Amino acid sequence: MVEESKIIMQKLDDIKSELDYIKNHIADVDTILTEEDIESLEEADKDFKEGKTKRLT
Repeated sequence: MVEESKIIMQKLDDIKSELDYIKNHIADVDTILTEEDIESLEEADKDFKEGKTKRLT
């Protein structure tokens, strides 16, 4: 029983290490621009340059 507990704890430690690696290397989806986001930004920039919008600050 003690040996089984050691094996389980080792496997859990391995899983935790893998999860930590994944969390540190995963892309943050909130920082990735979609094609739609890019089009919206380009349209907003165009509107600003044409004087259709203005800065709030």
